[in-house]
Amino acid sequence: MRLFTRGVAALLIGTGVTASAQPPAPPGAPPAPPAGLPAPPAGLPAPPAVAPPAAAPKADFRPTGDAAKVNNQAIPEVAVYRALRQFPPAHHEMARKEIVNHLVENTLVDQYLNAIQVKVTDQETENLINELKKELVTAKKDYQQELNVMLLTEAEFRAEVQAQLRWEGFVKQQSTDAALKNLFDASPDVFDGTMVRARHILMTPGTDAAKQQEAAGKLRGIKQVVEAEAKKASDATMGEPLAKVQAGQRKADELFSAYAKEYSTCPSKRDGGDLNFFPRAGAMVEPFAKAAFSTPVGNLTDVVATDFGYHLILVTDRKEGKKKQFDEVKEDVRLLFAMRLREAVLGQMKPKAQITINPAPQYPAPTPAPARVGAPSALTPGTPPPVGGPAPVGGPAPIPGPGAPPAVAPPGLPAPPKM
Repeated sequence: MRLFTRGVAALLIGTGVTASAQPPAPPGAPPAPPAGLPAPPAGLPAPPAVAPPAAAPKADFRPTGDAAKVNNQAIPEVAVYRALRQFPPAHHEMARKEIVNHLVENTLVDQYLNAIQVKVTDQETENLINELKKELVTAKKDYQQELNVMLLTEAEFRAEVQAQLRWEGFVKQQSTDAALKNLFDASPDVFDGTMVRARHILMTPGTDAAKQQEAAGKLRGIKQVVEAEAKKASDATMGEPLAKVQAGQRKADELFSAYAKEYSTCPSKRDGGDLNFFPRAGAMVEPFAKAAFSTPVGNLTDVVATDFGYHLILVTDRKEGKKKQFDEVKEDVRLLFAMRLREAVLGQMKPKAQITINPAPQYPAPTPAPARVGAPSALTPGTPPPVGGPAPVGGPAPIPGPGAPPAVAPPGLPAPPKM
């Protein structure tokens, strides 16, 4: 199947939410933190091994009204609900923020492409829909039934297809061989397969400056405690330097895990903030990935601010990659280029956009949602999902917001006309 970056295929083929956890044994009581920072309690209870299943209101329920407006263009509530119902209720608050942000960004990208007059023909639209219908036949699914299940009208789906095609055409226009080679040469650690493993603590203070300062202070207090106790453990260990380093790392890992379980707002808290291995690009938002990849194993970053909140990161492992030639990874370069091109567009559009987010409505009582396993995510289909923080809520990410403003700016990005 071709890569559908906006989620056209995912909407029809289905979405799946997987959640698995193998929680470590609860650590003992950590030492007292600096003044004003409460200590995690001793004997923290182990979280459940499996997150509660996703649930959804009745199949015939279709919310009305608007979730947001972007430059006076409405984002209907049903578009948010379409993705939100795939998540367990406990994750709805965080997931909704990511979904709305993703839809707002999609709308800004669409407005940009319309402003610079990127055109799509009716025949191109029909060809892609026919391609998707063939995919559904292979999957033994009915086109109209899948539209109904996903609460999509024919007109809504065609609009989504056209937006997909406009974006694909723009990416093709911008991603010349020279531009791709330039990005490859400037980003060696992105394409060699190097992976980092990390734990993180996420705090979400919102936009209130005082709460932001408080959250950053708490995270720096945790860092101070973890580093101090790791040093004590290292100094108290007899033997070779390697043994001392390993003792300090074990202590840091144990203590950081306890703090993550107590204070983090990311679902990864159930695993002590463990995010497993992730690559330099495509899985985490750029400030997070940059900080993690520039920090040695066993060390903590300073507080990292992203669109999701404030993070403290402990790097726990690293797997070095192998140098690649451009032709070996050209398609990977193209994918990263498209992600960064999107961020460049948003960098132009967001600062001057008028964006209104409406409060979340109350939905009817849920009933169990049918399992739709093994299909791409509706949030960021075709790419590793970045996160509510980095860990996908209920099964990235983030949704990206994928990537970050490009290290090498895409050349010749047209400025949109005044709107």
